[in-house]
Amino acid sequence: MGAETLAAVLRVSAVSAYVGLSRATIYRLERNKLFPSRVQIGERAVGWRRIDLDQWIQTRAQPAIRN
Repeated sequence: MGAETLAAVLRVSAVSAYVGLSRATIYRLERNKLFPSRVQIGERAVGWRRIDLDQWIQTRAQPAIRN
């Protein structure tokens, strides 16, 4: 990945699409310290660092169970 991709900051709608969770679930998990914390990117804007999301996804990844 390029430096731009690793340094990317995603807004909540993009985060929702990226991780497959609703906005409400993202905020609930964050409040319970189970999701990466958002960062301030403007006076009234927040986002999530893509690298933090990628690391969170890796911790959640489990091998598929085969029957």
